[in-house]
Amino acid sequence: MSGATPAPEVRWLDDEEQRAWRAILRSSHLLRLAMEEALDRHDVSMGEYELLSMVSEAPGARMRMSALAELVVQSRSRVSHTATRLERRGWVRRDRSTDDGRGVMLALTDEGLRMIGELAPVHVESVRQALLDHLSREELLAYGELMARVVRANRGQDQASDVI
Repeated sequence: MSGATPAPEVRWLDDEEQRAWRAILRSSHLLRLAMEEALDRHDVSMGEYELLSMVSEAPGARMRMSALAELVVQSRSRVSHTATRLERRGWVRRDRSTDDGRGVMLALTDEGLRMIGELAPVHVESVRQALLDHLSREELLAYGELMARVVRANRGQDQASDVI
């Protein structure tokens, strides 16, 4: 097999790295579970809440669907399915982009704005109970900076500002 490229050597985790990685992985699952359980009581999924929340923070409470998909780190197809569920509830509507006429904008309805106002305190309290109450402000801010670095490394510099 002359000319074959040797397989790269696996960079295994040492014991400390393994413990740290497992804590990160487990905590992210537990955080997501806590947020989902809080929203489940209101018959809303985390994905639905995330879309409502991101659109509510956008100028004019409307956002291009493709940009929304990148922001929430989901496929365009998944965002479209979630938007369809939200449309059926009367919380969002789809509009043609006024910029180029090709893109689709997701816009909150008055009912959607009312719902995000009702759901946001539920979500924030679940975040506080599951994460913030267990860290100092300095630890939280440092953790956020570290995770922004991970976003930059995996999604590019321009997307890191979207998470901060």
